[in-house]
Amino acid sequence: MELFAGFTLLQLAVALATGLVASFVRGLAGFGLAIILVPVLALALSPVEAVLTTNVVALLIGGTELPRLLREAEKSAWTIIGLVFLTTLPGLMLLAATPPDLARLLIALVALSAFAAMLFPVREPEQPGLVTTGLTGAASGLLTGFAGMPGPPVVPYYVGRAIPRQMAKSSMILIFTFAAMIGIGSGIAIGEMHWRLALLGAMLLPVVIFGTWLGRKADGRVSDRTWRIFVGLVLGAAALAALVKLL
Repeated sequence: MELFAGFTLLQLAVALATGLVASFVRGLAGFGLAIILVPVLALALSPVEAVLTTNVVALLIGGTELPRLLREAEKSAWTIIGLVFLTTLPGLMLLAATPPDLARLLIALVALSAFAAMLFPVREPEQPGLVTTGLTGAASGLLTGFAGMPGPPVVPYYVGRAIPRQMAKSSMILIFTFAAMIGIGSGIAIGEMHWRLALLGAMLLPVVIFGTWLGRKADGRVSDRTWRIFVGLVLGAAALAALVKLL
């Protein structure tokens, strides 16, 4: 039975519950909104709807934090954002042309790849070279379009280095906010961004704000090592849950 903008009660319940969990992880880890929300939403909505709804939520919540993000983010974030702008539209076009079941499987595998990248040892704090940064930005844009997940390349780039936790979190969230805006623009360009998805994203915003607040409260109680372990566990659990459901 349709209750809101063409969505059923089950779809709304899945979106609200997953949004709360994903935003708590976002507040604690600095990422996780898309990596958790997209694979689960894609089981209740079409993959394209899941990606674009998550982009709406990410843009709205990131916009409320923009002044702080601009102060704290590493300069490399702007290079990555520029490359995301160039590569998001091709990724979204590929998603629109991919059969839904295959797209769901690939999205789950993308989340799993981020977990695998977190298994590498923590690197020195120095910013990686232009090639590494460029590949990170290009991959992030393609995955923003195809999976609504700019995070899998970006999380290891920042969390895998011995830089201050707050700088890593702010850099990632700044990228995710701009990636969401670019993703929505790409959705409009190919005719896949519909008003009902914007409404669903806006409806999720209060839940996401509350969950993010809870996550930040918890963040002050954990060490950097515990934080990095938590990041890895979240990535692995989200990917495995989506894969088990699909298979």
